[in-house]
Amino acid sequence: MMALLPPLPVAVPMAVAAVLLMLAHAWPPRVPDIVATLTALAAAAICAVLARQAQHGPITYWFGGWQPRQGVVLGISFVIDQVGAAMGVMIGLVFAASFIFSGGYFDEVHAHYHVLMLLFMAAMFGFCLTHDLFNLFVWFEVMSVAAFALTGYRLEASALSGALNFTVTNSLAGFFMLGGIGLLYSRAGALDFSALARMVAAAPGDPVVAGSFALLMTGLLIKSAMVPFQFWLSDAHAVAPSPVSVIFSGLMVGLGVYGITKLIWQVFGGDPGLRAAAHGLLLAMGMASALVGGFMCLAQRHLKRLLAFSTISHAGIMLIGCALLSASGTAGMLIYLFGHGLVKAALFMVAGIVLAKCGGIDELGLRGRGRPYWPAGLAMAFGGLLLAGMPVGLMDEGTRLLDVASHAEGNDWAVIAMLLAAALTGGAVLRAAGRIFIGWGDRPGEEARSPSEPEREQQRPLWLMLAPCVLLLAAALFSGERARDFAQGALGAFLYPATHRTLQRFGEAPHAFAPWLSLGLAIGIAAFDLGRRHLPRVLLRASDILSEPPYRLLHRLHNGVIGDYVAWIAIGLALFAAVLALG
Repeated sequence: MMALLPPLPVAVPMAVAAVLLMLAHAWPPRVPDIVATLTALAAAAICAVLARQAQHGPITYWFGGWQPRQGVVLGISFVIDQVGAAMGVMIGLVFAASFIFSGGYFDEVHAHYHVLMLLFMAAMFGFCLTHDLFNLFVWFEVMSVAAFALTGYRLEASALSGALNFTVTNSLAGFFMLGGIGLLYSRAGALDFSALARMVAAAPGDPVVAGSFALLMTGLLIKSAMVPFQFWLSDAHAVAPSPVSVIFSGLMVGLGVYGITKLIWQVFGGDPGLRAAAHGLLLAMGMASALVGGFMCLAQRHLKRLLAFSTISHAGIMLIGCALLSASGTAGMLIYLFGHGLVKAALFMVAGIVLAKCGGIDELGLRGRGRPYWPAGLAMAFGGLLLAGMPVGLMDEGTRLLDVASHAEGNDWAVIAMLLAAALTGGAVLRAAGRIFIGWGDRPGEEARSPSEPEREQQRPLWLMLAPCVLLLAAALFSGERARDFAQGALGAFLYPATHRTLQRFGEAPHAFAPWLSLGLAIGIAAFDLGRRHLPRVLLRASDILSEPPYRLLHRLHNGVIGDYVAWIAIGLALFAAVLALG
């Protein structure tokens, strides 16, 4: 029976999607919600069983029984380690929460939304579990197609504009990945990760492999919305329906960083030159993304756009962990990815509650209008504190391990970038919570200059929308020590898939004060913005003089013009290629 489990996380959602497409028009409106939720929970349960089975080593499943013969790999496999299976558990739980949150949102269109979401979920499972590079690309494309359709689902002008930017930029990412796959296949004659890793290790410095690496990394960096590829994300996440934004920021962006990490360790890790280039370039991109996303987050008034820029910032923190190329850095990145995904999904649910109950999404226009819905305000404030670095739960444990990894290589700049990013994004969320749910902040700052647009959302009961939000925040408080122990045992197979190794015990964070410092800065930033009326004019003037030039530049760059976004993609790819050539 266990031998049949590996393909089920992908097969079950796709089969249910087909049934819903055929029969949902004849069912009551609530049935698709229930069926989709149970499917997501079932897939999560299957992944939990697989994670338990993978404790003794990765589980390999060859589709059609096409196993390697005399060292030649022709078939496609799923290789399920504990990390990949744990990612599957998280995917299933967040999708289930999103289905509960969206109950009644799409009644008028039967189950079309649920079909797209189930396909989206199946593609994420396939992306996490596959051990074949072309198969990885296929699931990447299935994810993208479902995401394009879900972004423009409401067929409004803003939604279609965001969907177009999303489609063009991520289609380019797909083309880059396909080109990189072709280059690798021309050298290895195979697409299995293990076969590719052997070829890469046997031919270090091969320019064709370097070109493939640049194309594959660029494709995944676009999906991860890293600087300078980040422009599409705020346009798409801000206009997608709230239940879809939950998945976009909670899961999809993090999966891009997960894919980068997996390819570096399991395919390209045998080439010292590529490892060195990845370390330097990805570390710089991660730090830039963390800071740019944080500053832009603080300058937003549109609540969903604010959270979207926060996602860019925290994805940059994850990329820093990936770029450190160490066991503790990778463990920190993965734990942080889990915690951030849960918290950000919950915060987008709060944004959906505000939009549904208050009839808008503009922080300034909603000042004080959220008071009747104070439980959502508490959830938002708590989520902001977690983003800011409150020393509890998964995000805190991930940050501590990233601190360990950064200190081990003597890189304090990475620690400073992570601290500032947490403070800026946490401060922005706390400011929005104080303004919307309490009524503070009658004198706005830089956020008054940012764009905003009216939106609407289907009314649903408050308890129905708030319950999954609270459950996700509670899950983000999972014991950091237990998460560290899990990573200790699971990472051996992820980092070294050929042999299941046991890693040494991770050290303790050298900067124990950092979480408290970032938390204090976030509270200070929120208090500064909300208390402008009571601050000296000289202080406000000095703040505006210092902040206005960089904000003006960043607003001009995020202009919504797809041609400019494509130009930045070309610049980023050229930068990646130049670093590899000079290295």
